[in-house]
Amino acid sequence: MRARDLGIRIGLGSPGPHNAITDVDGVTVGHTTLIRGEGPLVVGQGPVRTGVTVVCPRGAERLREPVFAGCHRLNGNGELTGLEWVRESGLLTTPVAITNTHSVGVVRDALVAATIDGSQSQWSLPVVGETYDGTLNDINGFHVTADHLHAALADAHGGLVEEGTVGGGTGMICHEFKGGIGTASRVIDAEAGGWTVGVLVQANYGKRSWLRVDGVRVGEAIPTSEVSSPWDERAARSGPPPGSGSIIVVVTTDAPLLPHQCERLAQRAGLGIARVGGTGGHTSGDLFIAFATGNRLPSWKGLDDQPRGLETLEVRMVGDIVIDRLFDATIEATEEAIVNALVSATTVVGRDGITAHAIPHDRLVEVLRAAGR
Repeated sequence: MRARDLGIRIGLGSPGPHNAITDVDGVTVGHTTLIRGEGPLVVGQGPVRTGVTVVCPRGAERLREPVFAGCHRLNGNGELTGLEWVRESGLLTTPVAITNTHSVGVVRDALVAATIDGSQSQWSLPVVGETYDGTLNDINGFHVTADHLHAALADAHGGLVEEGTVGGGTGMICHEFKGGIGTASRVIDAEAGGWTVGVLVQANYGKRSWLRVDGVRVGEAIPTSEVSSPWDERAARSGPPPGSGSIIVVVTTDAPLLPHQCERLAQRAGLGIARVGGTGGHTSGDLFIAFATGNRLPSWKGLDDQPRGLETLEVRMVGDIVIDRLFDATIEATEEAIVNALVSATTVVGRDGITAHAIPHDRLVEVLRAAGR
């Protein structure tokens, strides 16, 4: 179930055929989901509510082919590894993986192993992001392993993308409802190039009262007195305050962008978050990466099997009017991806019986209809 299945249309733009990040040709997404155990938390045993999600810019067959990229930080209480090299070089040289906060290291190391060629003296600086799932998951049990990253890569495919309580989003909470993975896309007008923008989010942030859907104050209409918050059950325990958490946003386009243009695209993801009610609060890690597949760049050995750096490359870039359309597409696709994460998620009972309730579809539709949407 997604937002448009409920009759909810976000923005004015047109989505691609799958309304997903995979509408950008060649981009694939894979998940590994870990759900087991119930009851009181026993560190190292569970309950386990976590996983890994990967986004491959050129598919599993071309993991080492770089793409131009840029990044942005709205608030930095989080981690997205490898961004210094993205800023320095303007290149993304690996898939992007997303998991929980305490599993970044193992996923990063596994992604290094998956992207180097043992027959050559190569190096890898992977991009791996995280959001915190310790409210529902045995996060200190370190249940994510290298095999789970490899399984997510093996699962990576185009077409429809599973959303909600899946992959890295399994244990995530958004606006005090169950959150997780969401995706959406936009195709800009043919006269501006007909380019596609795709977005994938791991949404784990936000207070209930701030939630907006298509501009409607849904969080106030469905308060925690009606649908309880996971933080209601943690009130007597230590832990982060209500609304704590983070969001990772991956933006891609088939338009030919240069690195500085990718950075500008990444910045606009923050405006999409704001439209849903995100504020980039102190405890939030709001980290974004954008990459563009419209230029083909040589992999490590370069053209004609020469070492990289000897060749001269011809690359393209779009003009200002076109990039303005791409900005609009990024904002709308980010907004809808977050709403899709909420609508697709299922209620999850995690550690110590703490429950993250899915947003009730009937009430969501009722509130939007009452507002004339």
